[in-house]
Amino acid sequence: MWLSDGRRAVRARVGDRRSARGRRGEKGPGVTVQPIAGEPARRRRPHRSGGALALLLGSMLLLVTACGGDEADGGKASGKAGSDRAASQAEVAIAPKDGADGVATSGALEVTAKRGRLKSVKVTDPKGNAVAGKISGGGASWRPSGHLGASTEYTVDAVAVDAKGREAAEHAKFTTLVPKNTFIGQYSPENGQQVGIGMPVSIRFSRGITHPEAVEDAIKVTAEPSVPIAGHWFGNDRLDFRPEKYWAAGTRITVRLDLDGVEGRPGVYGTQAKTVAFTIGRSQVSTVDARTKMMTVVRDGKKIKSIPITSGAPGTETYNGQMVISEKHPVTRMNGDTVGFGGQYDIKDVPHAMRLSTSGTFIHGNYWSGRDAFGTRNASHGCVGLFDVRGGGDASTPAAWFFDHSQIGDVVIVKNAHDETIQPDNGFGDWNLSWEKWTAGR
Repeated sequence: MWLSDGRRAVRARVGDRRSARGRRGEKGPGVTVQPIAGEPARRRRPHRSGGALALLLGSMLLLVTACGGDEADGGKASGKAGSDRAASQAEVAIAPKDGADGVATSGALEVTAKRGRLKSVKVTDPKGNAVAGKISGGGASWRPSGHLGASTEYTVDAVAVDAKGREAAEHAKFTTLVPKNTFIGQYSPENGQQVGIGMPVSIRFSRGITHPEAVEDAIKVTAEPSVPIAGHWFGNDRLDFRPEKYWAAGTRITVRLDLDGVEGRPGVYGTQAKTVAFTIGRSQVSTVDARTKMMTVVRDGKKIKSIPITSGAPGTETYNGQMVISEKHPVTRMNGDTVGFGGQYDIKDVPHAMRLSTSGTFIHGNYWSGRDAFGTRNASHGCVGLFDVRGGGDASTPAAWFFDHSQIGDVVIVKNAHDETIQPDNGFGDWNLSWEKWTAGR
């Protein structure tokens, strides 16, 4: 009979057998069993004694205990193998702590190791871009090479090893601060532009900079072919870059603005991460002689044209010095009120005008002075004039020719004028500073 409890059912079956044996005359161990009269004798099956079963169960228990020995003692078996698997003594510490928010973009990130040395440190932003850094102190610490970006989550994975080469690792994430006040840099020339040999890289900042070293370190200007390039600050909102001499024709210049997260002044952070590139075209330098009233145009080292000019009249002389064409206008308006000359002139259709200074110096077409003025007398309010016709529609005039054969970044030098040398920050007068003064900084 089967019972609901399996073990009791087994006992029930065993009891039934014992009852049957009793009916057949079987007795306990050591007693002869007699078959029932009239029933044929059967071969008895041999059965294991209780001692054999206990031996088998004991062996299985011993096997299970031996197999579980490593777990029972935490995996630390005696002998050399267990020693090799012992925990590393090295410790890795990451600052800031995991989950930190509002972290400063400079000076806050550091990874250190104790009782060991750093083997590797990897810091990445959400796009997988790695943060450059350096392990120093024989593996004692790691710091980033520059600043971090603002409003960015970074992931840090660091590994250190102890004296036995056993590794210890740490992982952390943190987010940098969200700036309330920001600044940008407005740069020239434009990306992809071709310019003349005198064009500097000029960056004007939307806020005055009081941490100039941090900002300048975040801007990289390189040239191909390579040439030494240095930056120079004009005030606290303009930073220009140039080589010692004019750029070589065909040079390619690359500007990398890594300003995102740079603290330009207390609590004011940059937001730009941008790369721009431009190329230098052919070489052209035009020299205006205010005494002879002639301009000589030299391209790629060869004189290609001489043009009669008129420059500033007595009392309104043209600046001396090296200037750079920064704008070109087929026609523009020139009003004396804008440059401090009151109502002395207001010409609404000045043709072929090219700016040489922020203060209002141009080299342009002139149709109102009469052709005989060019090459014979200086009659302007400080600009350099070339003969032209009203509207600038005659391509054969000297002004039209010069306009068509000039580009942004070309150099115009004025000499022998009865005035001072133009200031280096007036337009792109950068080249009027010696290399020694340029590299001295501000």
